[in-house]
Amino acid sequence: MPHNKQIIADKITTLKKAAGSHSPSIFTLIERIPELTIDIDACFLSNPYATNLFMQYMDRELLSTKKLRNVLEFYPSQNGVIADILSKSISIDKEYIFIGNGAVEVIQSVLHNFVEGKLVVNIPTFSSYYEFINDKTQVVFYKTSKDNNYAINRESYIDFIKAQKPQSVIIINPNNPDGSYIPYKDLHIIIQSLPEVENIIIDESFLHFAYENKNYDFISYSSLFKEFSNVILIKSMSKDFGIAGIRAGYGVMAKQKVAKLLKNAYLWNSNGLSEYFFRLYARDDFKQEYEYIRKIYIKQTQEFFSMLTQIPCIKVYPSKANFALIEILNGSKNTDFVMTMLLEYGIYTRTCSDKIGLNGEFVRLASRTKEENEKVIQSLQDIFGNLK
Repeated sequence: MPHNKQIIADKITTLKKAAGSHSPSIFTLIERIPELTIDIDACFLSNPYATNLFMQYMDRELLSTKKLRNVLEFYPSQNGVIADILSKSISIDKEYIFIGNGAVEVIQSVLHNFVEGKLVVNIPTFSSYYEFINDKTQVVFYKTSKDNNYAINRESYIDFIKAQKPQSVIIINPNNPDGSYIPYKDLHIIIQSLPEVENIIIDESFLHFAYENKNYDFISYSSLFKEFSNVILIKSMSKDFGIAGIRAGYGVMAKQKVAKLLKNAYLWNSNGLSEYFFRLYARDDFKQEYEYIRKIYIKQTQEFFSMLTQIPCIKVYPSKANFALIEILNGSKNTDFVMTMLLEYGIYTRTCSDKIGLNGEFVRLASRTKEENEKVIQSLQDIFGNLK
C-alpha cells in the first residue's frame, strides 16, 4: 500500500477502535480525514429513495414556506402526543406506544427497566442488545448456524429457550448483519410456543424491506402484539425511511411499561424534525408515495444481491433486508477488502470482524441507488474478477 494510503488506513483503524462495535459515521471520517474521498456510503443502512422523498416534502412544506423556523424555535410535542399521531398509522392505541429518540433509546429503556435475570440473544446480531444490558442481566447466546445461512431454526430455537428458561428473548427480523428472515407463520409459532417467557422483544427495524409474496406487500407485526401479551416491538425509522439524522424510533409494549417510562423520564425526548416526520408518516399522501418507492427499492436491492452472487471468490448470504452479508473466500482479509474499497473506489463498507458469532472473513454491504449499486458491482469485478 502506498505511504499516503497507509496513513489514511491507520487513521481509519483508529477511528474504528474509538467507535467500538459500531462504525464511525461518515461525518466523523470526513472531518477527521479530510483527504479521504467517499463517493458511496454502503456501510450505513438506509433507503436513499425514501430520504429523497422526505426531503421533497420538507422542502415544499418547511423550507419554501419558511415554517422550518417554527420546527426549530418551538418545543416539539410531548411523547404521548406523538404516540397518538403514530397510533393511527400502526393501528395500536397510543397508551401502548413509546416514542424514542431513535430505536437505540427504546432498546436502552427496555433493557434497563424491564429485562433482568436471563436474556437470550441470537448471534450474530446487533451488538447493542448485549452491550446495553444492566447489572441484573445475564446474557446467553443462541448461536445460529453458518450451514443454515445464520437463519434461526424454529424447532431448535424453541427447544433452546425452553431449556434455558430466560426471562426475556430478543429476535431481530430481518436480522442484522446477515439479513436472514423468519417468515410470519414461523415467528407466530415461536411466540405461541413460549408463553412462559416474560418479554419477547421483536426488533422490526428492517421489516419494510422484507416480503413474502411477489408484490412485496408490507408485513405488519401489530397483530402479534395484540395477540400475545408478552411481545414488545421495537422499530427504527432510520433504515427504511432514510432519516437516521433526525433520530426517530418507537416501541410497542404493555401500557404499564409505557406509563413507567413516561413517569421516570422521556417526556420531551423528540426533536421538531422527528415530530414532523411522524406527522408525515400518518398522512395517506406520503404513505402512498413511500409505498411505491419502497417496492422499487426492494426490487432493485434483490437484483443487486443476485448480481453479487455472480462475483467469484465471495459467498453472498440470503437477505431480506437492505444489506447483504458477504464472505470473502479467496484468502483475503476483510479489513484489507474494506480498505481497498474505500481507498481505491471511494466505497465505504463495513467489516464484520467485531461481530460475535461470525467465524470467517465477512463484510456487510448495503444496497444504495441502482446507479450506485452498479458501481459497487464494477468495483467488485475489478477486485475479484468478472461475473461467473
